[in-house]
Amino acid sequence: MKISSEFSKHAHSYAFYNEIQDKVANKLLSTLLYKPKKILDLGCGDGSLCKKIDWNYKHFTGVDFAPKMLELHPKSKRIECVYGDFNDKMLFENLLTYDYDYVFSSSALQWADNLEAVFRNIQLLNVPIALAIFTSNTFKTLNETASLKSFLKSADEIYELQKRYFDANFEIVKYKLEFTSTREMFRYIKKSGVSGSRGVLNYKQTKYLFDNYPLNYLEFEVVFITSFSKS
Repeated sequence: MKISSEFSKHAHSYAFYNEIQDKVANKLLSTLLYKPKKILDLGCGDGSLCKKIDWNYKHFTGVDFAPKMLELHPKSKRIECVYGDFNDKMLFENLLTYDYDYVFSSSALQWADNLEAVFRNIQLLNVPIALAIFTSNTFKTLNETASLKSFLKSADEIYELQKRYFDANFEIVKYKLEFTSTREMFRYIKKSGVSGSRGVLNYKQTKYLFDNYPLNYLEFEVVFITSFSKS
C-alpha cells in the first residue's frame, strides 16, 4: 500500500489522532515575524495549518497527494486545493508560475523520496520558508524494542541537506505522547497515518513489541527550518 493510500484510508480519523501534528503546526506558525498574504502549504493534509491562520490572507494554496485528505480541507474563494506530490518535479514547475510570499510544510516532508531534491525545488520558489520535519528519533524506543531501523532521516542529516539550500534557523524539538495502554498506543499509530504503511512487522514481532514496549508514551522529534527573507 502506498503512503498516499494510507493517509486517504485514515483521513476521517486523522484529525482525532493528530495531537502532535497539531502542536507542530502551532509552533510553526509561532515562528512567523509577519503575516504572509499568498501562502503555499506542501503536504497540507486535511487543512490543519490552514484552519489555524487567523489573519486576512489573499490566497492559500494547499498541495497534497491524498485525495481523501483534500476532500476534508477547507474550501473558499481564497483557498485552492491542488492534488499533487512534492516528489514530482513537474509540480514545482507548475508552482513556479504562481506568486507566493511564504512556503509552509508541517509534518509532511519526512515522506519525501528525495528530500534534497524537494529542498532544491522549494529553494527555486525564492520565498521565506517554515518547514517542520519528523526525524529518525521519532518512535525511537519502539524501533529499538522491535529491532527496526527508522526509515526517516536523522536531525543531523536534515541539517546538512537544508544548509545547502537555505539561510535558515534550525531547531530540534522533542515531544512525548502518553497512552493509558499499549493497545491504545498501537491504535494511535495505525489511525494517525504516521506508520507510513511500512508493514515491516509480522504477527510474532508485533506481539513481542506489544508485550515488551517499556514506556507508556511515544517519542517524537521534529526539526523546524525557518527563514524570514528570500532564500
